[in-house]
Amino acid sequence: MPIVVNPVQDSAEFPAKVDVVVIGAGIVGTSTAYELARKGVSVALVEKGIVAGEQSGRNWGWVRQQNRDFHELPLAMHSLKRWGEIDAEIGADLGFRRIGCLYASKDADELARWDAWSRKAREMGFYNETLTAAETQERMKGSTTKWVGAIWSPTDGCAEPGMAAPAIATGAKALGASIHQNCAVRGLDIANGAVKGVWTERGLIKAEAVVLAGGAWSSRFLRRHGIDLPVANVEGTALRTTPAPNVVEAGCVTGAGYALRRRLDGSYTIAVPGHGVVNLAPQGILYATKFREMMRAKIGKKLKYRLNGRFFNGPDALGGWDFDKISPFEKIRIMDPAPQKDLVKEAIDSLVADFPVFKGIEVAASWAGLIDTSPDLVPVIANPDAVRGLTLATGFSGHGFALGPGAGRLASEMAMNETPFVEINPFRLSRFFDGSAIKRPEMM
Repeated sequence: MPIVVNPVQDSAEFPAKVDVVVIGAGIVGTSTAYELARKGVSVALVEKGIVAGEQSGRNWGWVRQQNRDFHELPLAMHSLKRWGEIDAEIGADLGFRRIGCLYASKDADELARWDAWSRKAREMGFYNETLTAAETQERMKGSTTKWVGAIWSPTDGCAEPGMAAPAIATGAKALGASIHQNCAVRGLDIANGAVKGVWTERGLIKAEAVVLAGGAWSSRFLRRHGIDLPVANVEGTALRTTPAPNVVEAGCVTGAGYALRRRLDGSYTIAVPGHGVVNLAPQGILYATKFREMMRAKIGKKLKYRLNGRFFNGPDALGGWDFDKISPFEKIRIMDPAPQKDLVKEAIDSLVADFPVFKGIEVAASWAGLIDTSPDLVPVIANPDAVRGLTLATGFSGHGFALGPGAGRLASEMAMNETPFVEINPFRLSRFFDGSAIKRPEMM
């Protein structure tokens, strides 16, 4: 596995009963378990692999409010606040720094769209700055691109994916949560339309509430219970460079064909924004009509399509299983797809072309991960009608790392039947089936 995540120790005893089971120990699942434990709720966090082993340990590490879908913005604003609080609460380092996010553009029309977004965001309480060409060039010293301007959020930041979810999981454990890795949840125990627990490979855990934060695996898990969750699992590629000079006056930057984040060790995480691979598999075919607007949008033109072994195995396949036999979640503990070599090269080439000072920079590691992508790029945080006591927190479309703390709070409130702190209607699962128009995604 090309990524490195801090290890988390399992709890010694496997519980027979808890108030809430959280399935999936990525950033959303660990944040949910932490918020539940803070309330004094007994909670078990169960993970088929290891904490942050999949996308929560493979993302860019951006923690931004800027350029969010307006439905997400309140969640993003609360999440950023929590990012600044949690490390002090748990006494551990998440790698979080509030060092700013810069979107630079050489397209006047694009900058105008970003500026219009900023004006509307200010009405919601978020403030950033629109920079002139000269101000952008000053922040991008050494760049060869002629920038027309940028939007700059000094309050946005970043964190280290290999540190964050493990630290939050450990914090939840210190408050009484139990953690169980390499323990797949095979399915829900349901009676009279309500959750009564989960069946794991180690046996039954009784619970009156379950939160599913299974990322790319959530849709397949739910289909076993007759619940449709339309997502497309997009393979995204990223890389880590060798240590290099700190030349950009921003922690996170989108530039001329690249996105970068300065890491704590002096290297960079780099990717090509919006590009990835969709594997042609039954799940994608099943929900293809839901993604018509996304395919027409800019992101749809950046995706490649291919056929591989995931047609028959993995999160995109069809087929059922018995709860007393090995499930798909045990067959693949950690999805570790191969990175796209062309995107690795393109990211490095684009960065060096724009910043000649980076000539000679090398790729220390590259990796890929599955991004559970909803048709409108807005997550699903909902209580499905089909099963009482079940809360979904999934489909984060590459935004889950930054939104994790806020999503964890919201999922914990919904699991406990408390009043949600933000409007939940935009996150409902039923929006994809109740005749509502699926809007074309605008922001990434």
